[in-house]
Amino acid sequence: MDRLARIAAHLAPPSRDAQVNNIQQQPTAAQGLPKVAVLGAAGGIGQPLSMLLKMMPNIGELSLYDVVGTPGVAADVSHMDTKPKVTSHLGPDQLPNALYNCHLVIIPAGVPRKPGMTRDDLFNINAGIVKTLSEGIAKYCPKAWVAIISNPVNSTVPIAAEVFKKAGTFNAAKLFGVTKLDVARANAFVGEILEVDPAQVNVPVIGGHAGVTILPLLSQAQPRIHLPDAKAKALMERIQNAGTEVVEAKAGKGSATLSMAYAAAKFAESCLKAIQGEPGVVECAYVSSHLTDLPFFASPLRLDQNGIAEFLPIGRMNELETANMAALMKELSGSIKKGVEFANEGAAKNDKSTAQPSSGSSIPSSKNETTGPLYAPSSSQQPKSGKKELKPQPSSGSDLPKRKEETTGGRY
Repeated sequence: MDRLARIAAHLAPPSRDAQVNNIQQQPTAAQGLPKVAVLGAAGGIGQPLSMLLKMMPNIGELSLYDVVGTPGVAADVSHMDTKPKVTSHLGPDQLPNALYNCHLVIIPAGVPRKPGMTRDDLFNINAGIVKTLSEGIAKYCPKAWVAIISNPVNSTVPIAAEVFKKAGTFNAAKLFGVTKLDVARANAFVGEILEVDPAQVNVPVIGGHAGVTILPLLSQAQPRIHLPDAKAKALMERIQNAGTEVVEAKAGKGSATLSMAYAAAKFAESCLKAIQGEPGVVECAYVSSHLTDLPFFASPLRLDQNGIAEFLPIGRMNELETANMAALMKELSGSIKKGVEFANEGAAKNDKSTAQPSSGSSIPSSKNETTGPLYAPSSSQQPKSGKKELKPQPSSGSDLPKRKEETTGGRY
């Protein structure tokens, strides 16, 4: 209950003066390498994810944030003899420093579903957390790539998008729902059946990140897998319900925290490669999309320094996959609508009353309130480095392909 109490306190704003005055100018990217923030670093996913990120030589600063336990996690991983500098940030007052000058922000923050907790209870807690953290991102690192793990991803990504739109910082090319675990599971299970190294397997997974919305395109797997219809359906359902498989194996005492951390680290690694200019980076993720009639959809993407460079074709689906697609669209549509309504309902309430500020109202309403010169392109207060410092890329949402005909990539 202590963690829930602290999370509740996190949703209640501190004084604006404390928020404004607390941000400090600090070196943020050793040797010009990117700064990566983990929001929710002390949680079941956040801790192993922080460890895996600390092992990456292409990170300059690893900024760890949570509402409880951050100093211990930061101290622990800082003893690893690897390159990234580790900084610890505890509680809402330290969120600005955690985010300032970030290139990539990863959000595993939230709570798992517990006995007696309804799905609506879980949604309201995690949705509120993602909304608050997104408000902070919009203020302190509006050009960062944002990777959301917090469930339900099908709804939390639309929430973040609405927050960014309201702040005027939305960049569709840089907002991602992390669905890498669905791909990892599909690759692992297919590799097991084919008796090959899963690292050599590639199964595109489209749709969303929950139950029937997860659609592994087994007919497009490489290497090819040939299964009778009944076995193909059973494999698809295993991939869709793999989270429950882990919960049951842990006898209700945990969920898929380790595999999720692994998948998030792999996704972060791909993002960092793209940010640093490596060509040919391809990932599946849940993003603002034009490939279907839904505003958000997971599919294979090609990434470059500006974020999403190309939506790769989904390809032809077989009969089983086509049938699942129909159920997927209905379920996913409802989840997206729920997220958008949550974000906009809060905004509407704030517009009607100033007596009860929103969870993000303590965050300064303009960049100038965060000691403006920090954001000036030629500011003398910017960190100095012997090497050229890597800057967050300019917003490029308008660079996204506008028509399906423009997604001409051939990988799938």
